[in-house]
Amino acid sequence: MTQSTTTRGQAAPTEGGRPARAGRVEAVRFAATHTLPVLVRDLVGPPARLLRPAPGAGRPRWPAATLRALRARHGGAPVLLRGPTGPTLVLLDPLDLPRFHEAPPSELATCPPDKCRAPGAPAAGRPTRPEDHDDLREHRREVNEIVLASGSPVHPSCGPFLAVIADEAGRLGASPTLGLARARHIVTRAARRMVLGDTAAGDEELAGWLDRLDAGGDRGAHRKNRAAETLHEKASARIARYAAAAEPFTLVGRARRHPDPAGTLDPIGQALHWLRALDTVPATLLRTLLLLAAHPAEHEAASTEARSGDAAKGELPRLRACVQETLRLYPVVPDLVRVTRTETEWRGVRHPAGTPVLLPALFHQRDPEHVPAADVFVPGRWTSPGSRADLRMAPFGHGAGRCPGDRLGLLVVSAFCAELLRGHRVRDGRPALHPVGPLPAALDPRRIRLTITRR
Repeated sequence: MTQSTTTRGQAAPTEGGRPARAGRVEAVRFAATHTLPVLVRDLVGPPARLLRPAPGAGRPRWPAATLRALRARHGGAPVLLRGPTGPTLVLLDPLDLPRFHEAPPSELATCPPDKCRAPGAPAAGRPTRPEDHDDLREHRREVNEIVLASGSPVHPSCGPFLAVIADEAGRLGASPTLGLARARHIVTRAARRMVLGDTAAGDEELAGWLDRLDAGGDRGAHRKNRAAETLHEKASARIARYAAAAEPFTLVGRARRHPDPAGTLDPIGQALHWLRALDTVPATLLRTLLLLAAHPAEHEAASTEARSGDAAKGELPRLRACVQETLRLYPVVPDLVRVTRTETEWRGVRHPAGTPVLLPALFHQRDPEHVPAADVFVPGRWTSPGSRADLRMAPFGHGAGRCPGDRLGLLVVSAFCAELLRGHRVRDGRPALHPVGPLPAALDPRRIRLTITRR
């Protein structure tokens, strides 16, 4: 591992206790290359994202260059960037990663307590005191950890889930080409079966409702959008019907067995949250297969593993490493955000409660000054001892903010890859990737086309 001259040894506090502030030009450049593309992405709903590429997709590495310039100018100190909603503290030095990931929620809040509320849904019964928010957040995380079996190397529903994936994945190789629309259709069928049960598999109407809710976002609630509320009520009623009859192995079936004496949990909101989380699988699946197509040796090794006897039990360490490396290069969440709950000190500078703290995870995961072969597909890095705890790589986060569904997500993506590779080869992929040279900064899943042939 190489190391920047700004980050050798102990990080020095900011000079004189004054915060490092980005200038106006730096703030504008950051907004144009980092914040604005995310805002445009969020304003374009899921159906539109499936139909047409966003302007500027796959453009050069401007965000990373902007952040490197900020780090060099300010000596690696956390930088305050002023935006439309106020200043945000941006962490650019790897030495700040442990503090960010290890801070308790009482110091750095990880997410809003209504995270499991569907877009457009009313926020009735929302707690008003900070301690109530913390209690609700911790309760929901406890349920997620139990239902998703975050502490177990193998999910208790692994067998039924693998059977569902095997049943649905047979259609991945039914056509000589594979793109996002078909991959998403197949994966979301499996997701509904894993979350809600087999009877929900073909409910495309529910899928359409959820797409429309995601497209509207919370803007519908803010504007008292009655249409969004009505849509949420219909989706909730449909999900409640499935949940009442769901098989015990499903996520809602497991959640139903969890005691909730206070009545604070919304199982329907949880189900919506799990369905949206699994909606990220198709993009990661396509990117992983495209990277394997560009690296024949890794493709062959993954195919051999997929045909082994252990694959039927979900034991796919090589494919899981390929998926983790894909998520390092192209994470689902490129930026991690916390909010200070109390006055907090960073390198000798005190920041008030309510200050957003931004960790640009993608920037750190592909930082050539600190990550060997940062822009190259190297799955083997994930097989070394301690790789899961490497704070430079955070495709699922770390500490209190770690995604409790990380192991289940890896199982689902790697199992879909294995089902396809068991009887097929990915012969070609577009866009074309160089097997040795640096990989592009972005891989728009809507533009990926894979050529599939039978073995």
